[in-house]
Amino acid sequence: MLDRKTIVENADAVKENCHRRGVDCDVDSLVELERQRLAKLQQTQELNRQANEVSKQIGKAKDDAQRQETIARGRELRDAKDAAQKEHDQLEQQILEIQRLIPNLTHADVPTGGEDDARELGLGKTPVCSFDFQPLDHLELGERHDLFDFEAGARVAGAGFYFLKNDAVRLDLALQQYAVSLLSERGFTPVTTPDLALTEILHGTGFNPRGPETQIYAIENTELNLVATAEITLGGMLAGQTLDAEQLPIKLCGLSHCFRTEAGAAGRASKGLYRVHQFTKVEMFAFAGPDQSDDLHEEMRQIECDLFDALEVPYRVIDTASGDLGGPAYRKYDLEAWMPGRGDGGQWGEVTSTSNCTDYQARRLDIRFKTAGQKGTQFAHTLNGTAVATGRAMIAILENHQRADGTINIPKVLQPWMGKERIG
Repeated sequence: MLDRKTIVENADAVKENCHRRGVDCDVDSLVELERQRLAKLQQTQELNRQANEVSKQIGKAKDDAQRQETIARGRELRDAKDAAQKEHDQLEQQILEIQRLIPNLTHADVPTGGEDDARELGLGKTPVCSFDFQPLDHLELGERHDLFDFEAGARVAGAGFYFLKNDAVRLDLALQQYAVSLLSERGFTPVTTPDLALTEILHGTGFNPRGPETQIYAIENTELNLVATAEITLGGMLAGQTLDAEQLPIKLCGLSHCFRTEAGAAGRASKGLYRVHQFTKVEMFAFAGPDQSDDLHEEMRQIECDLFDALEVPYRVIDTASGDLGGPAYRKYDLEAWMPGRGDGGQWGEVTSTSNCTDYQARRLDIRFKTAGQKGTQFAHTLNGTAVATGRAMIAILENHQRADGTINIPKVLQPWMGKERIG
């Protein structure tokens, strides 16, 4: 979340930022409540000081009557202090409820608007396919080569779940292996993460696990939730920790399953593997110093580009507009791959995103760092980015690499793990 002092001292700018991002937050109420809280804090401290002074007088009482009177006065001040403290704490809770809803500040270069206002920054090295035959979508290719079973998935777990079969399993694993290998070479430490996280960790990373608009599967009668992305677990790894500045940046490569309710998601463009309730993802995550995060964000975007260039998939890079940013993101880049079977005649579909969240998540998770020779600590910056979400990457590979005879070429970088050059 944003620093409270920053909100109070820059209330107009924060309100404008909320408007730009399409978020309705009562910043004025927060400012007024904070004024009341500070006054109540001062009152609490003064009552506590007076109570301590009275307490010192008990031993100096001339007689028992004066002693009892002094004790009573001290008790009265303590009760008043406790009542003031309770009012202070109630104000603090009200402030936090508003503060948690206020989104991060927005990079000056981010385009203003919604999904349709995103700015295209460039294209990948592989041109959009020009087929001399009628291309099939990934579901038709999957049926031809016995790659998926959505009907069995629905029987077992409901709509939106599926079985991968045959070469789809090997392709899924090859994508994981390739992404982990690439990131390891780039200085990211590979880790596997839990598939569950506590509610407080989800709140810390900016996810809402309860409520009508949540995309999170919550485990009933517990504080546990299925994670929608390894961003949640990787961010939570260092919750409450204080690092040394020399340790930064810490770059992690997390492998996890991801679970999303995808409430309300439907339509032809979302069919098949594009929008499902469970998938596997290799996620980049980093803890950085404030002077490192912008450069690291560009580095993570370039890694995503390098990965999809190597997969020989056409894509474009998008600078996400302000109204389409999640609450924690200061700036977000998306890679949208060309999917010939999506929509009528092909469409762009998001395959990766990378966000610089500055200190927004670290402030909620209490992740700090200290610099040698300097007093105090600072909040770290956090960044996240998809290396590969295997389901959507599979769509792009199958549809872009299909041949007229129905076979599918396997990108060269995946062939060592697939053990073959084509499917079919």
